[in-house]
Amino acid sequence: MTPPRSARERDIAHHLHAFTDPAAHERTGPLVIERGEGVYLIDEQGRRYLDGMASLWCCALGYNEPRLIEAAHRQLKQLPYSHTFRGRSHPAVSLLAEALLGAVGPPQSKAFFANSGSEANETAVKLAWFYNAARGRPEKRKIITREGAYHGTTVLAAALCGLPAMHEGFGFSTDCILRARCPHYYREARPGESEAQFASRLAQELDDLILAQDPATVAAFIAEPVMGVGGVIVPPAGYFEKIRPVLQRHDVLLIADEVICAFGRTGNFLGSETVGMRPDIITLAKALSSAYMPISATLVSERVYRAVRDEAGRRGIFSHGLTYSGHPVAAAVALEALAIYRERDIVGHVRTVGEHLRQGLQQFAARPLVGEVRGVGLMHAVELVADKSTREPFAGKHGLGAFLMDSAERQGLFVRAVGDTVIVAPPLIITKQEVDQLLRLFDAALRETESHAARLPPA
Repeated sequence: MTPPRSARERDIAHHLHAFTDPAAHERTGPLVIERGEGVYLIDEQGRRYLDGMASLWCCALGYNEPRLIEAAHRQLKQLPYSHTFRGRSHPAVSLLAEALLGAVGPPQSKAFFANSGSEANETAVKLAWFYNAARGRPEKRKIITREGAYHGTTVLAAALCGLPAMHEGFGFSTDCILRARCPHYYREARPGESEAQFASRLAQELDDLILAQDPATVAAFIAEPVMGVGGVIVPPAGYFEKIRPVLQRHDVLLIADEVICAFGRTGNFLGSETVGMRPDIITLAKALSSAYMPISATLVSERVYRAVRDEAGRRGIFSHGLTYSGHPVAAAVALEALAIYRERDIVGHVRTVGEHLRQGLQQFAARPLVGEVRGVGLMHAVELVADKSTREPFAGKHGLGAFLMDSAERQGLFVRAVGDTVIVAPPLIITKQEVDQLLRLFDAALRETESHAARLPPA
């Protein structure tokens, strides 16, 4: 009789993982997580990990919030599914749209729902194209993104990414994608250039890019308020204030990819508030339901909505949608999450505990491998360098960031490495005491990484 297979064995045999080396996975197998408690995850062996990444920036309210579980249960019993095509609706989706737009405020006036950040960003781009077609400018289609940006993994969303690894092997067409400079002062500023001067130069470069391409062909500029997967890049002071007039002058829409930044992550309800962005279109996902159900939203200003409405009216239909747009269970959970954010003042909590985390991480800035500690709210990064004075990075083959990430996991802490930048973005409910534990574990991992780096051969 064949013995029953373990979750690990079944996973190796049948599961193609996201962002994983399949060959390595066959050798090492998965880390099987069985349950969660607050800011902790517990594996099949019963080992606890402090989740310093809220899984994928998303589990904002921790792993066993009873109100979200009950909201899903109630909705499943009442109406487990109903679509939103051809004007059909249900109470949960209309309540969520009202609550979400009320929390965000003008100029956004309508919400379109999908299932992921990738879909929300693709919807935003399609709306920008439809908006311009409605105004008699179908040739206005180019989308400006930035080097180092991450906007998703579906075909168009991945093409928007400014990360080469997102394109390699897939053959994406990027004919309509333009790339502006990454607003990373530490890496991109010229010697002696202030943050204000750097921001002014980026605005001028953006203006030059649009003019070189012809403003009549450029539809929108998409940007995260604070770049997440690209390494927690906080824009220089005044950056969005300086590029906004450039976009307005050339009639280019501004799309805020708030998939990571929204719902308090940066210390404001929206990351756009933190950096002074004032977008025409906003995309949301991840913490919208605290990741308890897949859901995303694309919010559009009244100006964009009216043009889309009138054009769709002429055509007789707005031909965009997904089977699970506004799924009633996901909508009910998201609605409850919004209530929790408000009632528990999660934004205020993030400001307090985020400052505690920032101060703790800044203590590592003097360490020999640390080039920069940066971030805002509860999204921070520690960038490792081979030479602090020259900011020279380590050779990619050394994988120092991955080593630190793996060391942290051995210590019982989940963080995320993007190259040699190590990201820390815990659930928004983390306490000061839990931050202190996170810092102790990170320190232990950094010390092990320092010892490892000292044994590396010279470059």
